[in-house]
Amino acid sequence: MTTCGEMPSKVSCLYLLTVLCWASALWYLSGSRPSSTYVGQMSIPIRKQLPRILKNMTFSNIRTRTLNPHSFRFLINEPSKCEGAPPFLLILISTNHKEFDARQAIRETWGDESMYGDIRIVTLFLLGHNSEPVLNQMVEQESQIFHDIIVEDFEDSYHNLTLKTLMGMRWVSSFCPNAQYVMKTDSDIFVNMDNLVLNLLRPNAKPRQRFFTGHVINGGPIRDTRSKWYMSREMYPESKYPPFCSGTGYVFSGDMAELIFKTSLHTRLIHLEDVYVGLCLRKLGVHPIQNSGFNHWKMSYSLCRYRRVVTVHQISPEEMHRIWNDMSSKKHLKC
Repeated sequence: MTTCGEMPSKVSCLYLLTVLCWASALWYLSGSRPSSTYVGQMSIPIRKQLPRILKNMTFSNIRTRTLNPHSFRFLINEPSKCEGAPPFLLILISTNHKEFDARQAIRETWGDESMYGDIRIVTLFLLGHNSEPVLNQMVEQESQIFHDIIVEDFEDSYHNLTLKTLMGMRWVSSFCPNAQYVMKTDSDIFVNMDNLVLNLLRPNAKPRQRFFTGHVINGGPIRDTRSKWYMSREMYPESKYPPFCSGTGYVFSGDMAELIFKTSLHTRLIHLEDVYVGLCLRKLGVHPIQNSGFNHWKMSYSLCRYRRVVTVHQISPEEMHRIWNDMSSKKHLKC
């Protein structure tokens, strides 16, 4: 049996230990464990001052009274992740504690930061705090190996996805304000990086400002209490939502992160994070741009079909590897 001392590197050793610990932890938690629930107004805040004071900006159409101070504390942070040359693209991936396989698949496929060499890409995974101490410990160990995870101390749950996205916006504002573009997506999304980076954003093109694009949805609140996307009249009395981009994947210019975060401080929280970002965009007077490449549904794989898209939803870690390997090995084939 190979011992840790015989492993080719410290990282390989730590990685092996992490995988073994994850397997043990997930076996232990695979029974009927109680899931996190939404309590009160978005979980368990620990009020502390933000890491730095954001530069003053004026928003004439935003209330001055802070409704959502977002004073959560970073439990895991990577404040130096963007040091040096500003990244062309910063990718923020919403995930949860049990999705280690998904995170690793992304690291080894479309989220590989070294993919384009001279085009700097930074990948970060966004998490809250879990009620299971063993899962928090596993994520801490994973963070020590890969240095691509940030965590705040709100409860990690479906109803707190808005807080998770705002954490990402806050992080960009504080620690990576010069990123040219930012993508927010989920851990079950396949991203066609060639289409995103080379065709849509184009590193040699003039940088955009106040830019926001994805799969634009025009709809209204669902009042059926049985629906996953139920919205009460008390929380949102209007009959229509402003146009918003599906949270499965959207891209925006780097300047938008601070604008959205500062706007959120004066915007009442709702748990549908993509709708909430749309509310902030409306206050800012920014109109999201429809892009048909952002596909927010499951789509059966074919090489030519996936070459035309930017995102595809509901992709397992195994599928992610298979799709990535196939597309990478057949770049020479024409459709």
